[in-house]
Amino acid sequence: MLKVHQLTQRYGARVALNALSISIARGSFAVLLGPNGAGKSTLFQVLTGLFAADAGDVEVAGLSMRSDARRALAHIGVVFQQQSLDLDLSVARNLQFHADLQGLPRAAAAERIAFEAARFGLVADLGRRVRELSGGSRRKVELVRALLHRPELLLMDEATVGLDPKSRRDLIDGLHQEVRERGVTVLWATHLVSEAEGADRVLVLHRGELLAEGTPAAVTAALGGPTLETAFLNATR
Repeated sequence: MLKVHQLTQRYGARVALNALSISIARGSFAVLLGPNGAGKSTLFQVLTGLFAADAGDVEVAGLSMRSDARRALAHIGVVFQQQSLDLDLSVARNLQFHADLQGLPRAAAAERIAFEAARFGLVADLGRRVRELSGGSRRKVELVRALLHRPELLLMDEATVGLDPKSRRDLIDGLHQEVRERGVTVLWATHLVSEAEGADRVLVLHRGELLAEGTPAAVTAALGGPTLETAFLNATR
């Protein structure tokens, strides 16, 4: 679903991504695990077309971001680290605005908004202004928004920052359900090892380079340590 080929991104003399190559299979839950400053957000900015990389390329569903960005981006849904909802609009109006941007017919948009709101327990909040919601509920609204156009690849950039443990678990469980039921491919960026332990695949990023990849058990063994957390901390300290 996602292929990154020798991707390099610099900020002046600093190399944020150093000839990075990764591949994510369709219908998998992959976690990009790295400490702050590892290059996770830079990678997501390239994947979403906000940055054009200095070298290398990205393919989404076989479509090149360099030569066919519009069609490639149509396959992607994204929840950024910084929340991007209009706080003064209702939940429903935020979602409808995004559906309009995606070109969804009003009838189809209304059906999808109702369906996803029910799935994530937001039906009672549709008429409320976003600023009245908790942090966990706002994240659920952003997830619903990202799913409205039925993307095949969902990018989640540090999406649980500031959430309480229950809200964090609810969000992760909801995404695993999307993987199981609709075959969505998820790439979840985090620095929290606990969020990587249930992943199909873990990719450890440090200083713009891939240190290890594989199942949580395989990465633990490759990096050396009794637990994934210990192995990760030893490799990236």
